[in-house]
Amino acid sequence: MAGLNGPLRSSGSSSYAHGSFVWRLLLLLTVLPMVLAIYAFILQWRGGLNDPASRWPAAEDRSFPGMGDSPLSVGGSSSLATSLLSTTAADCGEILGGSSSPSFPYFRGWKLDFEADPRPKICITSSTSAGLEQILPWLFYHKIIGVTNFLLFVEGRAAKPSASAVLESIPGVKIIFRTRELEEKQANSRIWNENWLAGFFYKPCNYELFVKQSLNMEMAIVMARDAKMDWIIHLDTDELIHPAGAQEYSLRQLLSDVPSNVDMVIFPNYESSIERDDIKDPFSEVSMFKKNYDHLPKDTYFSMYKEATRGNPNYFLTYGNGKSAARVQDHLRPNGAHRWHNYMKSPNEIKLEEAAVLHYTYTKFSDLTSRRDRCGCKPTKDDVKRCFMLDFDRDAFIIASTATEEEMLHWFRERVVWTNRQLNLKLLRKGILTRIYAPMAIIQSLRSSGIFSSAITSANKHSSMENFQNKNSSVLATSVQGRTSGTITSVESQAHRKVLQIFKTSEAAVAPLSPPGLNDLDLSS
Repeated sequence: MAGLNGPLRSSGSSSYAHGSFVWRLLLLLTVLPMVLAIYAFILQWRGGLNDPASRWPAAEDRSFPGMGDSPLSVGGSSSLATSLLSTTAADCGEILGGSSSPSFPYFRGWKLDFEADPRPKICITSSTSAGLEQILPWLFYHKIIGVTNFLLFVEGRAAKPSASAVLESIPGVKIIFRTRELEEKQANSRIWNENWLAGFFYKPCNYELFVKQSLNMEMAIVMARDAKMDWIIHLDTDELIHPAGAQEYSLRQLLSDVPSNVDMVIFPNYESSIERDDIKDPFSEVSMFKKNYDHLPKDTYFSMYKEATRGNPNYFLTYGNGKSAARVQDHLRPNGAHRWHNYMKSPNEIKLEEAAVLHYTYTKFSDLTSRRDRCGCKPTKDDVKRCFMLDFDRDAFIIASTATEEEMLHWFRERVVWTNRQLNLKLLRKGILTRIYAPMAIIQSLRSSGIFSSAITSANKHSSMENFQNKNSSVLATSVQGRTSGTITSVESQAHRKVLQIFKTSEAAVAPLSPPGLNDLDLSS
């Protein structure tokens, strides 16, 4: 019996010890929070803790309207309240926004000149004839993501006094008009005497634009170096940088993470895939894009090639070899509109795995006729080869020149607009198509804040139209505004002859290139 009673006493003792431990633990968990609360109260009562609200500037001197001694919180006659209403509204505007004028919610002032010495300093150069409705969203979006300076070579609508006055009023923007003086400078530039661009001479439309872009980029390098820029990017005004992969949605952050030994960063381009034929504002209405070959698994790209092409000549409607950013340094030169080069070395380049250039191409039905109207080529298969480098541009020009408007719209819906929802979902699941909303959200916020209208109003307020016209009358009188029909000025002809005297080499400028096709499929790998 004794042997049986032993274990029972031991179990009872263990149970008592366990119960005592639980009771002490509960007591500790009850008392400890109370002690900490009392300690925090004592510290705050003594002034040992800083109240975050006390850090608000001049908090003791400012009362929110409708509280405390604010005129709207005390009784009184309606006339007194009415007389003080405007003062109260001004106080509210000052507290909430720092200014009664519209501004982007996260930055003070429409100019977005919010950082004194940003690093790295990034410059974008562009050759454009677009209107303010396209340039302003493009420009302020890139300001938001960290671009500091813009070198805009303007023609057409962009060169009109009403547009250029607004652009010149924005901090960091420099306007360069296409004048006779500019062409004479470019005719004496270094790349005129070299042969890598010679293959694009004596051809109209896209070829002539390509030559202008290269010459403008050469001048932009000098301006960027004088302004102590760290990076330079050539971008069209229908393209937006998408800095995916950075710790923040910031191009500045993205480029600051690039190793110091890298000379050039390549951004693969994504192409807009519109879902309606009535797009008015592409930057605010387009969210679906077709991914670049460089950002897709090889087997996925080629297995879905025909479905992604939808009867068009190539995977992309237009170019597929991206754009690039170059570190501003000695001996830098352009290598066509898509790449940079260096006279003294082969640039060390990297291709980004996530970031891209979003190309909003053929997003509006009017893009068909606009290309037709600015090119004086015949709508034949042979002649369009003189004007356009890419197959889809050639097809579009012929359709726009020979078809009725109804036939053009039918062709546009078949070839450009993505109306097949089942196909869209299939390609989205496969990763061929992707949704990108950040640029849309930023530009919609900028527009709703009134920044674009504020820029126009500010330019009109601080610049007399009469003085502006006097200032630019001589510039506009000598500006070259001819159609891109292949006409070459005497200065250009002299330069062309000089170039053609030099023997050709195998190296040429990097032209707009289509993405790989099925004929490029390497079956051995």
